[in-house]
This record gives sequence, C-alpha cells and structure tokens, in this order.
Amino acid sequence: MADRKHSKLTRRTIVAAGAAAATGALALSFGGSSSKTFTPSTAGPGTLNRGNGAEPDTLDPNKIQGDWENNIVCDMFLGLMTEDAAAMPIPGAAESYSVSPDGLVYTFKIRDHQWSDGTPVTAHDFVYSLRRMGNPKTAAQYVPILYPIRNMQQAAEGKVSPDQIGARAVDDATLELSFIYQVPYLMQLAMHQTMLPIPAHVVEKYGDDWTQPQNIVTNGPYVLKEWIANDHIRLAKNPNFYARDTVAIEHVFYYPTQDESAAIKRFRGGEFDLLTDSVPPQQIGWLERVMPRELRLSPFLLTQYVQFNFKRKPFDDLRVRRALSLAIDREIICQKVMRGGETPAYALIPPYLPGYPAGPQLRFKSMPMAERSAKAKWLLAQAGYGPGNPLRFDFNTMNTTEAKIVALAFQEMWHEVGCEVRIMPSDSQLQYDLLRKQQFSVAWAGWIADYSDAKDYLFLFQSSTGDMNYGTYIDPQYDALVEKSDYAENPAARTLLLAQAEQLLLDDAAIAPVFFGVTRNLVSLQVKGWVENPINFHRTRWLSLDRDAVNV
Repeated sequence: MADRKHSKLTRRTIVAAGAAAATGALALSFGGSSSKTFTPSTAGPGTLNRGNGAEPDTLDPNKIQGDWENNIVCDMFLGLMTEDAAAMPIPGAAESYSVSPDGLVYTFKIRDHQWSDGTPVTAHDFVYSLRRMGNPKTAAQYVPILYPIRNMQQAAEGKVSPDQIGARAVDDATLELSFIYQVPYLMQLAMHQTMLPIPAHVVEKYGDDWTQPQNIVTNGPYVLKEWIANDHIRLAKNPNFYARDTVAIEHVFYYPTQDESAAIKRFRGGEFDLLTDSVPPQQIGWLERVMPRELRLSPFLLTQYVQFNFKRKPFDDLRVRRALSLAIDREIICQKVMRGGETPAYALIPPYLPGYPAGPQLRFKSMPMAERSAKAKWLLAQAGYGPGNPLRFDFNTMNTTEAKIVALAFQEMWHEVGCEVRIMPSDSQLQYDLLRKQQFSVAWAGWIADYSDAKDYLFLFQSSTGDMNYGTYIDPQYDALVEKSDYAENPAARTLLLAQAEQLLLDDAAIAPVFFGVTRNLVSLQVKGWVENPINFHRTRWLSLDRDAVNV
C-alpha cells in the first residue's frame, strides 16, 4: 500500500474536509481500493434489498464475528430465544424453560419444528453446536462469551474434551444447560449467534462446505439460495419454518456496501430498501433535509475507541498510550466530524446501558483541551519522544468514508502533539482480522453490545478472552474483579465490581474511548414493521413491503 504523506491541517481544516467529503470534493489518498457496482434485483412486493456493509467471511454460526454476518445468519437460524421486532428476547426454538433453585441449571423444551430439509430439530443439534463452539479445532473467535457454561473455557483451551461442557440432551425435546455461576443476561445470550443450533446431520456429511447454498439447511425464517462473492447473497423464505405464515417477505437480497456514498445513491434510486448503519457522517445534514423520514438516527449501544497493542513497543508504555488518548478532541470528533448526535466517550460502557452507573471515566475529562495537549507532549517527552525524535506509527482503520475521515482527524490531533502517523485502511472484515491476529500497533475498533450488560464489554479485556482481546491487555487485578463479579449474587455488589474493573481499564489506558454511537440507517417508506432499538437488529421476518408507498 502506498504511503500517505502527512500534510499540516488545523482543526478548521478537519471540519472543512468533512464538508467537502459530503459533496465528493475531497480526495483522500489512503491507498488504492477498487469498488464494484452492484445491480440489485428488480424490486417487488415480496423482495427486500438490504445494503449490508462488508462482504461476509463465512455464514457458519460458530464462526461469524461481524454484524454484517449476523444480519444474514440470524435471518436463517433460530436460537433458543430470538429477537422480536424491537430486538427484545422472545421464545424461539425453545417454547419454554425452567430454572433450578440455585440458578445454575436451565432446562429448555425445544418446540416441534424442522430443519428446512424436513429433518426434526432436536436438543442434540444444540448440544452439537455448543460442543463445536468449544472445540479448539473450530477456532471459534466468539467462544469466550460462552465461558459461563460449565467446562466451556476448559474445552476451548484444550484442557477437557468438548463433550464435557455443560450441555446435555435429556431427550430429543429437552436441552439442559449447566453454568458455573448465575447469568443474569442469559435470555439475551440465548438469542446470540453463538447459541444457534447447527444441523449435525449436514455438517457431518459436508464438513466445511455445509454452508454452501446447495448443502445448507436452516431452522429459521429463511434459507440460503445463492451467494455470489462480493456481489450479493439471496435468501428465500423457508417453507418449513414453524411460523412461516407470519413471514411476509419472500426473498431477501444482501449487498456489500463498503462504498457508502454509492450505496446512498442507489438507495435514493430505489434499488435498496434498507441501508443499516451505512450513512457517512458528512451526509447526515443533507439527508436530514432531503430524506428526513427515511433517515433513522437513534441511540446505539456502540462504543468506538482507539485500540493499542501491548505487544508492540512503545505502546506497552502507559505514558505513550495516555498521551495519544489525551490528544484526541472528542468534542470535535462528535460535533464536527460525526454529526449524527454521537456523544464524547470518556468511558468504555455507554451511559444508557440499563442498570449500570455512569461513574467510571477517564480522569482528564474535565481538563481543558489545551492542557490535555500540553500534558500529552510532556508524557511523550518523558517517554523519549520530541521534535528531534517524533513518535511514528501506523494507524489501521476501515476503508469506509466515516472511518477515513475520523482517521484524518486523529492524524492531525496526534500531529499537534508531535506524532507522525500513517493511515492504513482496509475493508472492514480485513481490519478485524488484523485485530484478531494482533497485527497492528494502533487501530480503530468498536463494540456493539451483544446483550445489555456491562460484562459484554468488560469480558473483551480479560486475559482468558484470547484473540478477541485485541490489544493483549493482561492485568491480574482486572481479571480478579471481573471474575469476582461473576460470582456476586447481589446485583448491586456485582455492578460495583464491574465498575471498579472498568475504571482500572481506563486508568491503564488499555484503549482510548472516543464516542458513543448513534444508529445511522436509511429505511424506505415502503418498508413496514421497522422498530428502532439500541442494538440495531432488524430481522427480516418482522418486516413487510408496501410498494404503493411513495418515498418523498
């Protein structure tokens, strides 16, 4: 990738650059990247066209990681619990459940339903999927989220056989799950992608090819019919879905939309019905004027942050990490760059997470920006950097309009405290592959809540989390606080321990939180049944189309 030479930009220039980007007048030389023009299917009353961000790496529920994959997979598979139109948990593949007196054993009754090939879905399919998640050979990145299940961590680490995890089929219709501590967020976890069933009879027959359109079977509303790489994925209504009569959309096309500006043009031309979280920030003001009813902005359980790699020097130095965090003007980023109502983040966990205090925060929050910059320069000098020896590093980010403009702002802010930064963009799925493999020094990252609990953010930084702990942060005190919270049966005591762990993480500058997100969706007026929700899940089964409605 070609180097991008740094040019001197002031904060005013950052704002002007953002405005130019909205009209296409700004050419940012972040390296070459080709984009393909997609041609969506002819719109009809039973066909939904969704712009979906990145191209999936996989559609295997045990292996997916991004929301662009989750959107597709959770249209096809149904967990024990599933999302309603507002993304709240409702019964899915399980019609009921009971809990042991100590809260450690859940027994689920699997409803009478079938895979798309007519084979009955049984409790054994759930056990098979969970054991496959826990098998180190699967290399399931997301497996740490399931560590509350008895022996899941030990299996994932190769210490016990996967058949020893706490998942047992009592009979075909009865699944028993055993946990090592009480899990207050279990109903939300039970609808997560990691707890989806997979068809044992198909996986055993086809191996890694089981997700190919000609092989795959599903138990949810839709089944995969076509996957043209970097062009589109087509799903069709599953005729064996138990609630098929309530599903209005017959076909769903998913299109990768890394080129957000081009995707908006196609949306305005009626070729896309939905664009989920794909609105470039510098086009928000214009869209508020020309398409105010289609633009959907709402609170999002998303934290965007700068991730440091502790394995790369000098980012193992607290002074360097803290200096880079101090230099970021979060208010400028939110007000002048993002422009969608995002709020500056001085903590990891969003302030609107239910039941969690707003206490933990970066200790320099009240410090004026000029003082922050001066302190950042002082810290860098203490670490050995200055005018004659600037700190030089690469900043890895996504190849989207939003991420590139944010990176440009960071580049200037860090330049002002004496750093020389080269921006290294790549497609979203490749960016997260670099993060998982720790092949970066400083990178742009973010986390959308899987469930509405602080643990979903804090588990990322436990030493046991593996490659989801992107920066390889290790602190025994932090681990001890999070683990102690797991076994705290009193909710207030548990929350206090989690808050203490978050404050320790912030004091260690393991990351530099930047802003709390806002959903930025475009929804055609022809789409009915759309419900705003803070995790931005909108399953196709709850949507319908009125092609007589006119977008104005």
